[in-house]
Amino acid sequence: MNNSDFEAKIAYTFKNKELLDKALTHSSFCREHAVDAGSNNGRLEFLGDAFFDAVISVELYRRLENVDEGKLTKTRALIVCEKSLATVAARLNIGSHLNMGKGEEHSGGRQRESIMADAVEAVIGAIYLD
Repeated sequence: MNNSDFEAKIAYTFKNKELLDKALTHSSFCREHAVDAGSNNGRLEFLGDAFFDAVISVELYRRLENVDEGKLTKTRALIVCEKSLATVAARLNIGSHLNMGKGEEHSGGRQRESIMADAVEAVIGAIYLD
């Protein structure tokens, strides 16, 4: 799959293109096409979520020197949440780049916030590994 237009949108070119393909593959695609379940973006989403959380935590720690951990945690939660990640996904039009099963697509999966947020986290995980 050629995802060069998506790479241009995120201003990052993958050395390992398979990582991007996996990041943009929803589990419904694997189920419908009898593809190994390990080929979907679930594990990359797990990694991207943790990495993004850590990066945001470091930035908040550095930028908000006089803020206690409770306020830092609440601020991070506003940034690292489904709604904000879905907003980023919409800006990137990530839904149009996802490999998705027909059933999920027909039920609005390309616009579903949870799927879009998960895909952003998966791309972050893929970039980290690349």
